[in-house]
Amino acid sequence: MVQAQAATEAAIPLMAPYKMGRSLRIPNGQAPISSTDKQITPDDSHMVYSKPRRLRTDEIPQIVDDFRVAARNAIEAGFDGVEIHGAHGYLIDQFMKDSANDRTDQYGGSLENRCRFAVEVIDAVVAEVGADRVGVRLSPYIDFMDCFDSDPEALGSYMVQRLNKYPGLLYCHMVEPRMAIVEGRRKITHGLLPFRKQFNGTFIASGGYDREEGNKVVDDGYADLVAYGRLFLGNPDLPRRFELNAPLNKYDRSTFYTHNSVVGYTDYPFLEEKKEDSATRPHSHTNQS
Repeated sequence: MVQAQAATEAAIPLMAPYKMGRSLRIPNGQAPISSTDKQITPDDSHMVYSKPRRLRTDEIPQIVDDFRVAARNAIEAGFDGVEIHGAHGYLIDQFMKDSANDRTDQYGGSLENRCRFAVEVIDAVVAEVGADRVGVRLSPYIDFMDCFDSDPEALGSYMVQRLNKYPGLLYCHMVEPRMAIVEGRRKITHGLLPFRKQFNGTFIASGGYDREEGNKVVDDGYADLVAYGRLFLGNPDLPRRFELNAPLNKYDRSTFYTHNSVVGYTDYPFLEEKKEDSATRPHSHTNQS
């Protein structure tokens, strides 16, 4: 499972989406692997997720090495760097957060132990491709797929301090807490400031930003860069649209997670295309301001 990020240089995220998987999508019907054997609570769509298999302690070094190999493969394939995805309920996040980590070995219990797997992955990837080619994504505040932490501030601070031990690390990419409703409107809470102050390198913020808010937090020094996900998915030429302050395509949430490799992924029109032939395209998306 791969996501490409558009930037001046291209980086590819390294992630292991095991716990939230379904056995029918895993070779030979094997159970998805995790920090735990607790099954995810069915969501509003009544999706029933496969019961994961808790990784044995002796299996973890192989998983760490898988990340190392993936990083090497990405660089050899021509990518400028890699982003280690330690956020949003993926495998590394499961180990770090106490709701999903009920282990009793050296990878569970204390904060240091729960972050051990993440640190080992970062160590291995940095040693393989160099710190200047490695970014790390974290979401200490996010509660997703039964993966949350009872003390996200402590978790975020610990990991940022660990990242400071890698001179020249490409960046730290952190996700904002969920938006708050203020006077009937969604508002970014800007809860990443303590981590921004602690981190010694390039700091990227993400989570609900639009053009105006993104420009503001960079101008204010709250972040060095702002990452966009949903807006970029719906607008393949997002930097150009931001530059022109042009209208945006409205993204379609129903196609965010689908097996269709076209609809919702590669069928959103570019600005010029929309002017020329939007009326003739088989799958149209309306504009949002």
